[in-house]
Amino acid sequence: MEPDTAADFTVENVEKALHQLYYDPNIENKNLAQKWLMQAQVSPQAWQFCWVLLRPEKVPEIQYFGASALHTKISRYWGDIPAEQYDSLKTQLFSQIARFASGSKIVLTRLCVALASLALNMMPEAWPGAVTEMVRMFQEEGGEVDGRARCLALLELLTVLPEEFQTSRLPQYRKGQVRGALGREWVAVYPLLQQLLRQPDSPPLVKARVLKCLSSWVLLDVPLNESEGLVEASFTALADPELFDTAVEAIVNTISQPDSQRYVNTLLKLVPQVLQLQEQLRDAVQNGDMETSHGICRIAVSLGENHSRALLEQVEHWQSFLALVNMIMFCTGIPGHYPVNETTSSLTLTFWYTLQDDIMSFEAEKQAVYLQVYRPVYFQLVDVLLHKAQFPTDQEYASWSSDEKEQFRIYRVDISDTLMYVYEMLGAELLSNLYDKLGRLLTNTEQTPTWQHTEALLYGFQSIAETIDVNYSDVIPGLIGLIPRININNVQLADTVMFTIGALAEWLADHPVMLSSVLPLVLQALGNPDLSVSSVSTLKKICRECKYDLPPYAANIVAVSQEVLIKQIHKTSQCMWLMQALGFLLSALPVEEILRNLQSLITPYIQQLEKLAEETPNPSNKLAIIHILGLLSNLFTTLDITKQEEESGENAPPIKSAPPQTGPNPVVVVLQQVFALIQTVLSKWLNDSQVVEAVCAIFEKSVKTLLHDFAPMVSQLSAMLGQMYSTIPQASALDLTRQMVHIFASETNHFPPIKALFELVTSVTLNIFQQGPRDHPDIVDSFMQLQAQALKRKPDLFLSESLDVKAVFHCGVLSLKFPEAPTVKSTCLFFTELIPHCADVPPVARVVQENGKLLLLAVLEAIGGQSSRSLMDQFAEVLFCLNKHCFALLTVWLKEALRSPGFPSSRVSDEQKDTFSQQVLRERVNKRRVKDIVKEFTLVCRGLHGTEYAADY
Repeated sequence: MEPDTAADFTVENVEKALHQLYYDPNIENKNLAQKWLMQAQVSPQAWQFCWVLLRPEKVPEIQYFGASALHTKISRYWGDIPAEQYDSLKTQLFSQIARFASGSKIVLTRLCVALASLALNMMPEAWPGAVTEMVRMFQEEGGEVDGRARCLALLELLTVLPEEFQTSRLPQYRKGQVRGALGREWVAVYPLLQQLLRQPDSPPLVKARVLKCLSSWVLLDVPLNESEGLVEASFTALADPELFDTAVEAIVNTISQPDSQRYVNTLLKLVPQVLQLQEQLRDAVQNGDMETSHGICRIAVSLGENHSRALLEQVEHWQSFLALVNMIMFCTGIPGHYPVNETTSSLTLTFWYTLQDDIMSFEAEKQAVYLQVYRPVYFQLVDVLLHKAQFPTDQEYASWSSDEKEQFRIYRVDISDTLMYVYEMLGAELLSNLYDKLGRLLTNTEQTPTWQHTEALLYGFQSIAETIDVNYSDVIPGLIGLIPRININNVQLADTVMFTIGALAEWLADHPVMLSSVLPLVLQALGNPDLSVSSVSTLKKICRECKYDLPPYAANIVAVSQEVLIKQIHKTSQCMWLMQALGFLLSALPVEEILRNLQSLITPYIQQLEKLAEETPNPSNKLAIIHILGLLSNLFTTLDITKQEEESGENAPPIKSAPPQTGPNPVVVVLQQVFALIQTVLSKWLNDSQVVEAVCAIFEKSVKTLLHDFAPMVSQLSAMLGQMYSTIPQASALDLTRQMVHIFASETNHFPPIKALFELVTSVTLNIFQQGPRDHPDIVDSFMQLQAQALKRKPDLFLSESLDVKAVFHCGVLSLKFPEAPTVKSTCLFFTELIPHCADVPPVARVVQENGKLLLLAVLEAIGGQSSRSLMDQFAEVLFCLNKHCFALLTVWLKEALRSPGFPSSRVSDEQKDTFSQQVLRERVNKRRVKDIVKEFTLVCRGLHGTEYAADY
C-alpha cells in the first residue's frame, strides 16, 4: 500500500499500515508502511485519527501510534494549535492518562510525554503552576482508577517532564524561561517524593519510580540543599536490593550536578553517609557481588571527584575527607583481576588526578600542609596500582578471552598514565622507592619472586622513564645493574624489560659505560618473534640516542640484525624499524666502514631483487619487490652522516660527533650501484602505482635526508623521472619532482636538469587535462602542489618559452571545481603563490590580466554553494590575494560578475552582493576579516544564515 493523498490518512488506512509494519514479512513493504505512517503522523488528519486510535478496544501497538502522533503534533507543530484549544487538549490528555494508568505502560509513557510537551509549550504564561496542577489532579480521588496506579502515572509524568525539557525544540530564550518555571515548581514535587519514599507501606515499585523521578529532576540543577532529605532517603534505599541500582543512579546524578558544589554544608553531611556504606562494600567484595561494590564505588568516586576542592577547603573536617579518600583507595585496590573478577578499580583513576590537581593548585604554604597528609596516601596508591597492574598466573591468563586481554592492556596503560602523573607530586623519591622494592625482591635469597611482581615494578619504572627526564636520578645505574639479575622466563616480563631499557635510551647516551650490560639482552631478544615489537623498538631507540657510543658494538649489532632479517623472524613493519635502527647506527661510522657494512647488509637483497626483476610480474613477487624497496627506503631515511649532535648551553659537555667525511656520500654510492637495477624493475612494473610509489619513496627519503649531498644523482634521477612520468603518469613521481625542485632548483649547476624535468611533467599533465582529468584527482593534487613549490622556490621557471603559463592557469581554474577537498586546497595554494608574482614575472602578469576574471568566477561559484563549506577559508585566501595584488582589476571583475542575476546564488539580493563586494575590497591587510566576510556570505548563499547549522560553523 502506498496511498499518500490527504484523504487517505484515515483510521482504517493507519491501522492497515501499522499491521503491515508489524506483521508483514516483506522488508520492502515494512519500509513503505513506515514512510507512509511518518507522513500520516504529521498530517492535519492526525488530530482526528489519534484520539480514535487511543480507544480502549484497540490493541496497544495502535494505541501507541495514536499517542506518538499526539506527541509529534504538540512538540513539532505547536504553532498550528489555536490558543483557545489548549485547555481542551490538556483536559483530554489528563483523562487519557488517567484511563491508561492501569493500561499499557508504553502507551501511558507516550501520553505522559505528550502532556509534558504541552506543559512546556504553555509554561509559564498560558499554564502557570502546571506541575502543581498535575500533582493535584492525580491526588484527587477519582472514579474507577485505584490510588496506586494513579500514583505511578503521576510519577511517570513527573519523570518525563524534565527529560522532555532536555530534548525539546524550544527556542533558546524560551528554554531559559521554562527552566526557571520548572525550577520554581520543585517545591510541589519534593514533598510528594519525600512522602512516598519514607512511607513504610510504599511498594518497592513506587519507591523505584520516585528515585527515577529524582534522577530526572536533578538534571534541571535543582539546588542540592533543596533535595537533601531525598538524597538521605536514597541512601537508606541502598539497603534494599530491589532499589539499589535506581538509588545509586539518583545519588550519583544528584552529587554530580555542576551546581551542587555551592552547597558545602550539604556536601559535608553526605560524607558520613557515604562512609557508612563501607561495611556493605566490604561484604559485597567478600561475597563476589560485583554489582553492589561497583555501585557503592560510583557513589564514593562521584562525591570525591566532583567536590574534592570544596571538601579539601573544609580544614576542620579533614579527617572525614581523608576517610573518604581511603575508601576510594580501597575501591582502587579492590581484590581480583580487572576486567575478569572486577570492573570497579578503573572508575577511581580520574579521582586521583583531580585530588592531586586540587592539592597542587594551593599556594605554597597551604600546599605544604596538605602534602604532609597526602604524600603518604599517594605512595600507598603507587603500591596499590602496581599490585593491580600485575598479570594473573600463566594458567589464568591463558584462560582469558582476547577481549579481556585487550581490556587489561588498556587498563595497564591507564595505570601507567596515572603513575606518570603522580610522579609530579612525589618526584625522585618515587623512583628510589621503586628501586628499593625491586632491589629487595631480586636479592632476596630465601624466596624466588614471582615474575608478575618483578614485571609490575619494572612497569612502574618504565611508565615514568618513558615520558619524564630521569637523567638526574641516582637510582638508574643501580636499576641497570639489577636488570641482568632478572630471571627472564616469560614473554610479558621480557617485553617489559625491553621497554624499560628503551625508556632509558637517553640516559644511556649520557652514561655509555652501561651499554655493555644491557645491549646483549636486546640483541638476544631480537631473535625471539614474541618479543618482536619491544626488542626492535628498543634497539631503534638505542641506535638513535647512543649512535656515537656504538661503534665498538656495531659489527655485532649488524651481524645479529642480518641474521634475524634473513631468517624472517619479524613482520614487515618491524623489519622497516630495524633498517631505521641500522641507519642510525651506521651514520656514526667512518665512510669506508659504512660502505663495507652496507655492502654486506644490502647485497643479499640486491641479488634477490635482480632475480625478481627478471620474473614475469605477479602478485607474490610484487609484494617481495615492495618489501625490498621498503627496506632500502627505511635504511636511507636515517642514514645521515652530516648530522652532528646539537648540544647547546654554556656547560654543555664536549660535542660527540662522527669524524669528518670525505668523498661521495655512502647512500649515493649505493644508489648509483643499484640505479640500473631499479630502472629494470620499473620498466616491468610501470603500470603498478604501488611499485612506482615504493621506488619514488627510496629517492624521496634519500633526498630528504641527504639534501645537497644527493647532488651527484640529480641529472640521472631527473631523466628517469621524466621517462617514467611520460610513459605512465603517477602522483608519486610528481611528489618526488616537487622534492627535487624544493632542494635543487635554486642551484645554478642543477637548474638545467630540474628545469627540463619540470617542463616535461608540466606538459604531460597538461595533456591529461585535455583528455579529461576527472579520473586522476591525485595527479591533479600533486601537480598543483608542484606548481606552487616551483613558484615559491624558483619563479624563474615560469619565464621559460617552453612553459605554457596560460594552460597551467586554466588547469588551476578547472581544478577548483573538483569535488575532492585535498585537490581544491592544493589548487588554492597554487593561486595564492601565483598571484603575487604578477609584479615580477611578466608571463604570470599577462595571464592573470587576461584570464583573472575566470578565476574570480570559479571562486565566487564555490562560495555560492558549489564547494564544501569547510573549504571557504582557502577560497577566501585566493580572494584576499587578488585584492592585495590586483586591486584595480578585481574592482571591475567583481562588479561585472555579481551583476549576473542569480549568481553566485539565487538566494542573495543585489543589496547583499553589493555589501559583500564593498566589504571584500575594503580589506587589503586583514586576511582573517576576509575569511569572516566569506563565511557570512556563503551562509546567505546557501540559505543557512541564522540557522542552527550556522551556529556550528
